[in-house]
Amino acid sequence: MERPTESVVDGSQASPPVHPKELPAVDRLLRLPAVAVLLAEHGHTRVATEARALLEGLRTQALAGALTLADIETDALAAAVARRVGQRLAPRMRTVINLTGTVIHTNLGRSLLADSALQHLLAMMASPNNLEFDLASGGRGDRDTVVEELLCTLTGAEAATVVNNNAAAVLLSIAALARGKEVIVSRGELVEIGGAFRMPDVMASAGATLVEVGTTNRTHPADYERAITERTALLMKVHTSNYAVQGFTAAVDEVDLAPIAHAKGLPLVTDLGSGSLVDLAAWGLPREPLPQEKLAAGCDVVTFSGDKLLGGPQAGLLVGSQAAIGRIRKFPMKRALRMSKLPLAALEATLMLYLRPERLTQNLPTLRLLTRPVEAIRALALALLPAVRSAVAPRFEVTALDMLGQIGSGSLPVERLPSAGLAIAPVQKKGAGRSLDALATALRSLPQPVIGRIADDRLLLDLRCLEDASLLLNQLPALQERLA
Repeated sequence: MERPTESVVDGSQASPPVHPKELPAVDRLLRLPAVAVLLAEHGHTRVATEARALLEGLRTQALAGALTLADIETDALAAAVARRVGQRLAPRMRTVINLTGTVIHTNLGRSLLADSALQHLLAMMASPNNLEFDLASGGRGDRDTVVEELLCTLTGAEAATVVNNNAAAVLLSIAALARGKEVIVSRGELVEIGGAFRMPDVMASAGATLVEVGTTNRTHPADYERAITERTALLMKVHTSNYAVQGFTAAVDEVDLAPIAHAKGLPLVTDLGSGSLVDLAAWGLPREPLPQEKLAAGCDVVTFSGDKLLGGPQAGLLVGSQAAIGRIRKFPMKRALRMSKLPLAALEATLMLYLRPERLTQNLPTLRLLTRPVEAIRALALALLPAVRSAVAPRFEVTALDMLGQIGSGSLPVERLPSAGLAIAPVQKKGAGRSLDALATALRSLPQPVIGRIADDRLLLDLRCLEDASLLLNQLPALQERLA
């Protein structure tokens, strides 16, 4: 019999269980050559902390009689320290492969930034910049000027400002224009968005009193007219982008509501939610209302999001009249909700892309993915089929098929996007649900997690958002190991 490998503790032999006293001291563990490399790379604080935590865990195992000599061999200890250091320094936010079929996925970071936005962001973050410095006068500047002219050019607005998300834009608009007074909203537009964020709650948080008019399915101009009193400060429209009411319905458009508001000297605010700066119908997609249309119809303020259909970073954009935006900009809450230099740089570069609308489908990732030809996605599915089939065999069978995806993030909830992908089903039908859950877990545990969706006793991998096939192919060997 070969002699057991000697541990870091002099004289200890492979005779389990190991006694706690056989564990090395922290300083001795840190002197191991492999651990010394970690010290040089990461510093004493981090490595020593993980070494102590490792030894404490091993001590607990030893007291339970569950520690063997193999666990405290030199190589095993050094590898364990390295593993702990690596895990502790690994970022929690990771890139994933979105094969859910939802292009703008709220839980997966929504829109992807364009290359030009990423380059501009990196340049601005790596150097001092003129965030609030007027280069012409040499005096203090206003960060709104970074994007205000662009937003006015693209929407036709007199003025514009930005905050950190669209919920903040709505909150700020109501607080600045109607705090302590009443806001009239159609009952059919009292939406709830993600995270139980409800329009009545926004009103209360802004210090305004909500006045509901009409019914869930039908609201008429006379409903607004009758509700206006001396306490009314604002009329508001909310685009119901995250649900649809069908059948016997009626709503008052901004073009009809604006004269009612302005006849009483009241502003009209419209929240578009997702918002879009271009007519998506030009590319065969369902149409969304545009901020420029709402302004032309007479709205004083239009709010919309930066990280949904616009395809930029998280932001709340407010465009409108000089008077209304001026009041909003001066309201004290504005400073608490303002954008930092990082998303502001990304937003500026994203908006710049809209100055060349003919190139949007090439340069803006969101629009590029939404307009991707189904034929190209089908071809990708057929090309990936053999490799995926081999990786999940023999427990699963794989087929290529047409699918229906969606735009996402509350945008156009009824419409579906024709797509294609791979469907993975268990060969053994008994316990299929557990098998699919295990497969989904294995996919999420890959070095670059793969996120699909389970439907109809299959795990579906919609390939609309996969532009580089190698991203998935590179994960398959690890998937095969996990399923072995």
